[in-house]
Amino acid sequence: MKPKARIILSLKIWSVLYPSITLFMAAFGEKLSALPLPLRTMLITLCLVPWVVFVGLPFLESVIRFASAKKESTEKESIGRTT
Repeated sequence: MKPKARIILSLKIWSVLYPSITLFMAAFGEKLSALPLPLRTMLITLCLVPWVVFVGLPFLESVIRFASAKKESTEKESIGRTT
């Protein structure tokens, strides 16, 4: 994988992971704080890794595809009007 593609992928992962962790901790942080750190980390990752891989990233990809397709169609329409 090229460096540019890796950077883009890491930004996509971060953009799904950061809000997911924030919401998860807001919802369950107090309850999890009583657990030892390794157990807390295991529970968080058991919940959030599948969420990010199977829901978050596919959703983000579909939003990006939709936005880029809409942008392309808008650009084609504007080019057609000028010629």
